[in-house]
Amino acid sequence: MTYAVIGFGSIGQALAKAFARNGIEVSVATTRDPASFAAEAAAIGPTIIPKTLAEALKADTIILAVRFEAHPDIAKALPSWQGKTVVDAMNSNLPLEEMNGLLSSAFVSQAFNGAKLVKGWNHLLAATLATDPEVDGGHRVVFLSSDDADAVPPVADLAKRLGFAPVDLGKLDQGGALVHARGRVWGPLIFKDMFKKEQ
Repeated sequence: MTYAVIGFGSIGQALAKAFARNGIEVSVATTRDPASFAAEAAAIGPTIIPKTLAEALKADTIILAVRFEAHPDIAKALPSWQGKTVVDAMNSNLPLEEMNGLLSSAFVSQAFNGAKLVKGWNHLLAATLATDPEVDGGHRVVFLSSDDADAVPPVADLAKRLGFAPVDLGKLDQGGALVHARGRVWGPLIFKDMFKKEQ
């Protein structure tokens, strides 16, 4: 299984740090020349590989860590996303009316034709996400949601390898609604920094 993080802002770099802590190789890309962020990638660790967008999109699992409004441009980079798993780590401030009444991840899935889409890692602030998720004998929780049930286990496995405790919330219109940021009003419970103790 190969991985890529698209976007190298605060969330993208925080995710890259999680991969680096665990010695897992991940491609990182933006729409810019990879040489422009190679130094930042190298500073995180040797398993963080800067690539062009086209090269990074050859990965099996692609984590979207771009601004929400940029995702259609990323989607256009491939004619078909068949066989890919796309993890939506973005949040939208758009009202539902501007997304055809859909929750943000359901809206995003329309752009990534053929992909299996999983919502995940969007509820953690970048500063929190950048820190080690293993704390005091517990693991920081990451919520996952997808309309493709078979897409969740591999992403949950990745979450565990990165030190998180994955919690499957079910389909996008059910559990996914819990982690959908509506405008600037975020769910008061689900966005807390939650931990799961080891059994």
